[in-house]
Amino acid sequence: MRRLPYRRLGTLAALAAVAVATLGTTGCGSDDSATANGGPVTLRLGYFPNITHAPAVVGVERGIFAEKLGSNVKLDTKTFNAGPAAIEAIFSGALDATYIGPNPTVNAHSKSKGDAVRVISGAASGGVALVVKPGIDSAEDLRGKKIATPQLGNTQDVAIRHWLKEKGLRTTREGGGDVQIVPQENAQTVETFGTGAIDGAWVPEPFVSRLVNAGGKVLVDERDLWPDKRFVITNLIVSTKFLKAHPDVVRKLVEGQVAANEFVNSRPDEAQQAISAHIGKITGKPLDLALIKQAWTTLEFLNDPIASSLRTGLDHAVAVELTQPVDLDGLYDLSYLNEVLKAQGKTEIPQP
Repeated sequence: MRRLPYRRLGTLAALAAVAVATLGTTGCGSDDSATANGGPVTLRLGYFPNITHAPAVVGVERGIFAEKLGSNVKLDTKTFNAGPAAIEAIFSGALDATYIGPNPTVNAHSKSKGDAVRVISGAASGGVALVVKPGIDSAEDLRGKKIATPQLGNTQDVAIRHWLKEKGLRTTREGGGDVQIVPQENAQTVETFGTGAIDGAWVPEPFVSRLVNAGGKVLVDERDLWPDKRFVITNLIVSTKFLKAHPDVVRKLVEGQVAANEFVNSRPDEAQQAISAHIGKITGKPLDLALIKQAWTTLEFLNDPIASSLRTGLDHAVAVELTQPVDLDGLYDLSYLNEVLKAQGKTEIPQP
């Protein structure tokens, strides 16, 4: 497994260097159809090593994706800290599919004029909160404070900027305004929170729980801001180039996603152990099982991409001037997901 380091926006040229050889094309067909020039197809799959990407982490660690993809597909995984870097990898040709948040998904759709990616499944909802230091009891108490997010323009960055705007507090892309937004890696945020360099952070799990255990408190549970407490935190996208060339591989990937979610929901203890072990392989230290269990109750793992929340998230990004209005027509292709769900006798997801 290769882990791509954190990169800010505008590093497409650097990422292009890691692109692998161009894949051949195939059509839909049997389980043996996924071949390029007579050899195995390589599927380069991205995800984040955190709990909100549990289906991806468990699917890789337990070999679920490898099993569903079959012997004619080589799975090459890459991990990221935040969505914009993963999108850059898609654009540069270094990645074929990735688990990712809604705002980077929209940005990819917008920048490519609807050509670059398709959402093919949901993965997770929830698991995000604003954690602050004791003594901060309201939005107004954040005036003059520093709050971290994973990356400028990522899903959590948009969420806090919009929430603050609704509370009458201004932010700027450069970190100015009434509340200073400080984009930084999630692991760094735990350190800066402990040293007092920041006053809080709007982050996904397990960093919410880590910050709480470091003395912070939850000021905003993002679930409380959404209808039925549901919003997309992670969906699965694929590059349209790969989708057109290898639709059979994409269907198998979706089969893996559905199977991984089934495992996560039906065998939570084993899933949590798999997440701990897998993150340990990446970081050198297994994630504390008690921390995973602490975070688990704030998350829901589902195949529905909750498209309505993505559209609302886009409205929020426009409101805080991090993007322009975007036509989302064509972003979703749930045909493969619904084929898999129908074959298993499960409820299909309406095409957005």
